[in-house]
Amino acid sequence: MARLSYPQAGEPRPEALPPAERTVGQLVAETIRCYGDRFLAALALGIGPALLAVVIGHVSTREWVLFAPLVAAPILSASYVGACVIALRHTPPPARLVAAWVAGWVVLALAELLVFGLILPALAWLAAVGLVVPVLVVEERSWRAAFARAWQLARADYVHALGSLATLAILVFLSQTVLVFLLRGAAGAAISVSYVLANVVLSPVMFLGAALLYVDQAARVKE
Repeated sequence: MARLSYPQAGEPRPEALPPAERTVGQLVAETIRCYGDRFLAALALGIGPALLAVVIGHVSTREWVLFAPLVAAPILSASYVGACVIALRHTPPPARLVAAWVAGWVVLALAELLVFGLILPALAWLAAVGLVVPVLVVEERSWRAAFARAWQLARADYVHALGSLATLAILVFLSQTVLVFLLRGAAGAAISVSYVLANVVLSPVMFLGAALLYVDQAARVKE
């Protein structure tokens, strides 16, 4: 029987695959590394989602139809734009940041309405056009051209895009559940407080991962 070989202490780690060949697991690992490298800046991305977590529990289904596009979407879009600036290490002029924020608002408004019913359609929508935000942050394109570019990036490897977003969403959800349990047990915090703290800490993972997905998909495009 062949013996498994494990890296010994001091041995160099295997080199990561380039973005064009990066797997979903490696994208998640790169997201976590990015979070650790820019921890305080990345942590600030979770403030908006955490505030929304406080309010959402008091919003009825009928109110959600207005709350999602008018309140939740612009707040989440701001976190997404911030994540693109952090993860892609690129700060465009203010006008392009605003354009990226508005585009994210439009995309996330529909995603928020979809996720209230089923999460998969929302992720499918984000995988298709959600990369318009990093496109506008990094590339000098008009609004119309940016959406076309986002769809081009999605088609380069849609399975990778959808699988990455789904994995990130599951990771954040499960991690939040565990962290809420730990905070409530160790610190005696109420569930609501624990949930807010978990959102602050873990929601940035989703935004950073979505930003880094742009790099993967751009590398996969065949010009």
